[in-house]
Amino acid sequence: MPLPPTSRPPVSRSVESLIVGHDGAARPGLRAVPEEVPVSLVYSSVPFAVMMLTPSDLEDFAYGFSLTEGIVTGAEGIREVAVGQEARGLRLDIRLAPSALTQHLARRRSIAGRTGCGLCGIEELDQMPQAVRPEGAAPAIDMPAIRRALAELEQNQPLNDATRAVHAAAFAGADGALRAVREDVGRHNALDKLAGALMRGGVRAAEGFVIVTSRCSFELVEKAASIGARTLVAISAPTALALDRARALDMNLVAVARRDTVAVFHGMERVRDGVAG
Repeated sequence: MPLPPTSRPPVSRSVESLIVGHDGAARPGLRAVPEEVPVSLVYSSVPFAVMMLTPSDLEDFAYGFSLTEGIVTGAEGIREVAVGQEARGLRLDIRLAPSALTQHLARRRSIAGRTGCGLCGIEELDQMPQAVRPEGAAPAIDMPAIRRALAELEQNQPLNDATRAVHAAAFAGADGALRAVREDVGRHNALDKLAGALMRGGVRAAEGFVIVTSRCSFELVEKAASIGARTLVAISAPTALALDRARALDMNLVAVARRDTVAVFHGMERVRDGVAG
């Protein structure tokens, strides 16, 4: 099943600015900046969260956020998603299946979201998300596949190319060919959008690997694991807690990823130099 396409064109606006050189010379110019709007998530008429998002791929975000927050366990838990306009932002009306709604209402918490929010609304440590370690070892991954995915990702971030202000999350097949890319001002949001795209497209994340352009935090490891990813590649370094979780989940963790070098923090024996595919 093909993945749902990302929305185009990128969501940004052109604003006036003053370009000042190191020599003090100044000239007027135009710069693109990404849009960022409050989006209210409402589950079966019950408000749940307000998140700050780039207003693109909102249906993907609704599915992915619902999955990584544990509100649903799969696409069958969502009956319908509708995007609406409110006075100060946007609204996502997410109609849950009866069984998912019952479970959701039993554990509902209030979330006041921010762009960088990763564990918003958590009041007790035992509410922190805990992905389940999959059975069996993570599959091996080839370095040529990682290099190919990184090279393709550089060419598939139109909003960041225009603004230099957003994050991306991508999914690549085992051969490194990109299957989907999602962008957002928030790194967690970008990964949730990707999660939703994979879920809606019926794609198993274990069949390839996930790439994020941000630092590799605990929450990103958890979100990647919650969608079944066994390998996470990050452009920046991981935190110590992220590494601890990757080890506990036996997730291949590749970070500080560049086309010429990467640092393998977990799964060293599974990262191969052979030919991709």
